[in-house]
Amino acid sequence: MQTLTLTRPDDWHLHVRDGAALNAVVPFSARQMGRAVIMPNLKPPVTTVAAALAYRERILAAVPAGNGFQPLMTLYLTDQSTPALIREAKAAGIIACKLYPAGATTNSAAGVSDLWALLPVLETMAEVGMPLLVHGEVTDSEVDIFDREAVFIDELLRPLLQRLPELKLVFEHITTAQAAQLVATAGKNVAATVTPQHLLYNRNALLVGGMQPHHYCLPVLKRENHRQALIQAVCGPQSHKFFLGTDSAPHAQTHKECACGCAGIFSAFAAIELYAEAFEQAGALDKLQAFASENGPAFYGLPRNTDTITLVKTNRSVPAYYPYGHERLVPLRANSTISWTLVE
Repeated sequence: MQTLTLTRPDDWHLHVRDGAALNAVVPFSARQMGRAVIMPNLKPPVTTVAAALAYRERILAAVPAGNGFQPLMTLYLTDQSTPALIREAKAAGIIACKLYPAGATTNSAAGVSDLWALLPVLETMAEVGMPLLVHGEVTDSEVDIFDREAVFIDELLRPLLQRLPELKLVFEHITTAQAAQLVATAGKNVAATVTPQHLLYNRNALLVGGMQPHHYCLPVLKRENHRQALIQAVCGPQSHKFFLGTDSAPHAQTHKECACGCAGIFSAFAAIELYAEAFEQAGALDKLQAFASENGPAFYGLPRNTDTITLVKTNRSVPAYYPYGHERLVPLRANSTISWTLVE
């Protein structure tokens, strides 16, 4: 039986919600990951250092006893964010700040409406070495939803990197050939996370055979040529600039299977197994260790984890749902299988 042993990975982009939902999903990530960068788009969003530190304590309380999982906290940037907030966050150990263009995705209504008005904040981030995590889509209703990432690159991201060439920036959950090319050719201060769904699926998975709400996320799945570009990016000569970030985003079944379903795919229950599948399909299992366990810590200036996990090449059955407070949570691949299994 084929086995694969990796340095314990980290998840550099994770949603764990709050309350009963948090308690339901945190153990899944703690089982696989050493650390995770926690997204701040709660209701209300995490916009202050005090709120971030309190949220961290709630996450730690949900980690199973004896498990060393560490949440890495972020702040949600708004039009009211200040340079003083950035300095306070840096001193408190907040790892990064998140840019949501207002209206771009789940719980982003309080996001940034004018990037250039936030320039003093971004200049301070560059000065103190605080990474900016970017949801890279424009929200103009006249721009085709499949083009919003590419337009964001041209209209905002390239000008921002030219204006602030020292700013550490993570282009999160990239989905297009244009994004992969920008990251690969940018300076060492620019990196990207890539999700399992964008490595495994193209937009057919969202639409063929009827609407598939549990394949709906933002940014949406793209054409096959874009999926292939992402595979080439994480396996190619600049692969050190790309690392694991699931963007696992749980929503109750009733909020997904409805007239206006929420964007988000829950993959944290089997994140590393799904990535192993993607890398195996690409003939690049030898590249998974760096992607999952090395590139992220190197970018953030953190040590690698010291323990290991082991995967076995055997099918894992995925249940129809997991408990989610008083609701149900439908995972990616529900009622199907994954071809790798994490050894307990």
